[in-house]
This record gives sequence, structure tokens and C-alpha cells, in this order.
Amino acid sequence: MPQDLAGCLRLIEEQARVIADLQGSRTQLQQANQTLQLTLDKLLRQIYGRRGERFLEDPTQRKLDFGDDPQTEDALRDAVAEAQQVLEAVQTRRKAKPQPKGRSEKFPDHLPRVEKTIDAPANQQTCPTHGARTLIGYDTTETLKLKRPELFVEVLKYPKYACPGKSDCGVGQAARLPGLVAGNRFGTSIAAEIANQKYAYHLPFYREQDWYAACGWAPTRSTLLNILAAAEKLWRPLAAHYRQVLLGSRVIGCDETPVTLIVPQVIPGIDPLDPRSKRIHEVLSAAREKDQPSVQARMWAYRGVDVPLNVFDFTVSRHRDGPDEVLAKYEGTLLGDCWSGFHQIAVRHDGRIARAACWAHARRKVFDGRSSHPQLAPLFLALIRQLYDVEDRGKSLSVEDRLALRQRESVPLLNRMRTILDSDECSRVLPKSVFAEALGYLRNHWPALLLYTTDGLIPIDNNDVEQLMKQVATGRKNWLFKGSVEAGNRAATLLTLISSAVRHDLDAGAYLKDTLDQLLAGSTDYTSLRADVWKQSHPEHVRAYRREERQEASDRRTKRRALRRLAQSEMNATEPEGQQ
Repeated sequence: MPQDLAGCLRLIEEQARVIADLQGSRTQLQQANQTLQLTLDKLLRQIYGRRGERFLEDPTQRKLDFGDDPQTEDALRDAVAEAQQVLEAVQTRRKAKPQPKGRSEKFPDHLPRVEKTIDAPANQQTCPTHGARTLIGYDTTETLKLKRPELFVEVLKYPKYACPGKSDCGVGQAARLPGLVAGNRFGTSIAAEIANQKYAYHLPFYREQDWYAACGWAPTRSTLLNILAAAEKLWRPLAAHYRQVLLGSRVIGCDETPVTLIVPQVIPGIDPLDPRSKRIHEVLSAAREKDQPSVQARMWAYRGVDVPLNVFDFTVSRHRDGPDEVLAKYEGTLLGDCWSGFHQIAVRHDGRIARAACWAHARRKVFDGRSSHPQLAPLFLALIRQLYDVEDRGKSLSVEDRLALRQRESVPLLNRMRTILDSDECSRVLPKSVFAEALGYLRNHWPALLLYTTDGLIPIDNNDVEQLMKQVATGRKNWLFKGSVEAGNRAATLLTLISSAVRHDLDAGAYLKDTLDQLLAGSTDYTSLRADVWKQSHPEHVRAYRREERQEASDRRTKRRALRRLAQSEMNATEPEGQQ
């Protein structure tokens, strides 16, 4: 210990600095530990838990206070009345639908019937007392059976006619039918099935080999690839037409997902006629210099809202030049997550593109941070749930009526959320916590999150586009990677056609076969080949059961939300006045 006062003061100051440093380190470690724990909980939930982020309201949590605003009270009364009407409508639809009784459901009439008679043994056809028995009828059962798809070889003969008078007069013969490959060795039905299995059913080529081998033909993988590549060249102009038509949509949703791209042995050069070749050369050259075997390329999905088409695009990186090129001539609203590239695209296009943000992303961030602030997070989750309740009630309305509903009911909810967001209580949230990150997300993207309340056509979230990413993710688990940029572009073409066909509940295989036949015959009427138009002329290839399944799922969600609104209104009505 120092013996003088000055030495003691210096020691005290030094110890104070050490204590302050330790406290700061302790706070940082606590925040880091909390972040790691939340990350671990999230990963464990993704692996072992429920994928859904359902929010169950705690009756002991703080209640939302909207005061005595007459507009809010009117909105609540309207919501309760609409909930009762919704329940009645759902119940009416369920009663109107014929319900199958037990296992008596008949197989479709259009399936061929192969009759087989199982006759009684001879001793059962004769009565021991009275002699031969008389046939009085049949008991009939039906058993559904499967016959493997049959491959067959079509032999085309072209008669040759020669002049009987002089041999050099030439030979008369019909023109050869156009074919996908040299010699017309493989028909369009084979090409359509290869594409459908790879991008609709997500089978890699080695599994397709086994499937065809079971049918009697064992192709090599290179043969399957060559057939698919030849067909994709014919489909490519149709996919380009899809992209052009998509730009007419007032609202386009966009999302992307990573795809592993193998770095080729020979890096492609820069083509002055291809605006993407420079980026491809830069990314692949950089990977080669770092001795990386692959790069994380991207598959982008664009979904029109009022133009019912989906378009996919492949790029070698997540740089914005991909969507920048696709949307170069676009004027409208771009809906997506809050990736900075979308904001830069909107800025670069001189305001021709308005950026709308996704409330599902915002909610997910609040949900992930709920454990770090269990008092405030439920308030935001409850408000967001009410926003979705408004959307649920407005999904069957016209664009104009939906906008009026949002202005009447969603805007007050958002104003209330903004008040909480700007409150002192939110400002005191630990700045490094996950919940603080969620609050910052809301503040930074608030104008984009509000944009959907200015146009009834803009969806509240981008979930429909995220669903398209599942088509890529499921396929990625099977084919694992893309071996070249050309393979990525082929995948984008096929995903564009198949996902649009699925969007319209079409048999994708039949759609691919018919469009390929017409394109091979020289058709350039791309409008009639679009999935939304082709559907009208081919009703036999529409899968009506998909519409019924969606309606039933929608009815279940609508009923659940309506019951919750009614239960909440009854709870509020029975609470003592001082607790409301």
C-alpha cells in the first residue's frame, strides 16, 4: 500500500479503471453469450422443433391500449361482425361439398377397365340336390393397378418416287419432320419427361437413368443432358417472352437463394455482346486465383402479382447487376426483403421503381428476439398479427376495397406500433441485443413497410415468392450443384416454365410436351403458349384438386382467425373496466 495520499489516489484511480474495464468486458461477454444462446436456440428449433412461428398470446402480458378512439371501436365491431359472417360462409361451403362415405369413393370413369372373371369352382356350380346352378349375376369389385410407362420406337417411312423415264429427273419424297437432335432419334415426349422429372420432381440424371432402365432403355447421363440441352434451346425464346410480359405487372416480388457453381477448368472470356460476361469472368477468375473449387451463385425468382407468371434468373453472384438488368425497363413496385441491393436498384432507376418491404421478414426478426425482451416483443407480435387479420379479411375484396380496409384499420395499428417504437421504453433496449436489431430493422425500413397501405395490390409480405425458393431448395438437395453457367441458365429456363405451370395448377409434363411440339414446328405465337393462356385451351390438363386443397386450407386458416377474433372480443367484453 502507498504511504502517501497521492499514491493512494493513483491506486484508487487505477483500480477504478480496472473495474470499469472488467464491467465493460462482462457486459460484452453477456451480450455475446446471449447472442450465441439465441442462435443456438434458433438452430435447434430449425432442426428439431416446429418450423412455424406461431405466436400464442399470454393472458398476463400487457394489453394494447388504443384509448377511446371511435374509429378503432368501429373497426373492432366490424371485425367481429365479419368474423361471424366468415364462420357462416365456411360452414356453408363445407356443407355444400359432397363428403365421401367411408371407402366407397369411385375411381375416375375415364380410367380404362380391364375385366377379369373369377369363376366359382366346379363343385360350387352344381347343387348336390337339384343339379346345375343358374347364373344370376355378378358381385363386382374394382382394384386400382399400375402398369409401368411404356417406351416405344416410332418408325417413320418416307416413300421415294423416281421418274420411270429418266433417272436424273430426281426423286420425289416428303420433307423430313423436324427433330430435336440429329436424325430425330428422340421425340419431344422424351425431352419433356426428362425436364419434368429433373425440375418438377427434382430427380438428378442418375435417378432418371434408373427410371428409364426400368422401362427398358438405359441411357447415359450425357445422352439425357444432350436431349435436355437441345430442348431448352427451343424453350428459351418462350422463357424470354415470359420475362418481357412480367414487366407489365404493377407489382413484382423478388427473392433469391444460393446455388453451388463448380469453377470450370477454362474461365470464359469477356464477350462485348453479353453484358453479364464481365461479372462471370471476374467471379470465376477470382475463385480460380484463390484455388476455390466452387462459388456461391444465385437463382433469382420474380413473381408477378397482377401478371400471373413466374420468372427465374441465374447469376454467378449476389451482386445487384442481375436484377438490375432484368428490371432495367420496369416501372412499378418491387416487393422483397430489405437487402440493400433492392434499395440501390430503386435509387438507380430514378424513382421508377418503388420498394416495398416484407412484413414476414420484420415479424421473424421480432419473433427471434422475443426472449431478449419478453415485455415489448409480444406487443409488436400482437400488432403484426392484427395486421395479418386485416389482410385475411381483405383477401377476397377488390383492390380498391382492400385499400380502403387497410386505410381504415391497418394504418391506425401501424401508427400505434410507431408510437411504441419511438417510446422511451424501446430506446432503453440493450443496443447489442437481438430485439434491438429487430427494432432497428423496423425503424430503418419503415417507409418501405408502410407502402402496402397505399396500394391494395401490394401484398403485405413476400411469402408467395419465398415459396418459389422451395422449388430450387428441394432440387438443390438432389442435384447438389451446377456444373457450368450454361447449366444454371438452363435451370432458370425450365424453372420459369414449370413453376408458372404449377402456379396455374397445370400438368407440367403435358404443358412442356405441347409447347415443345409447337416450338419445334416453328410456332412463334408465344402468347398462346404462356401457361395462363394455354390453361384456357387445355382444361383437361388442369388439376382441379389443387384448387380444392388450397380452398380447404384457406378455410381452415380463416376459421381459426375468425374464432380467435371472436374469443378476443368476448374476453375484452367480460374484463373489468379498469383492466381493459
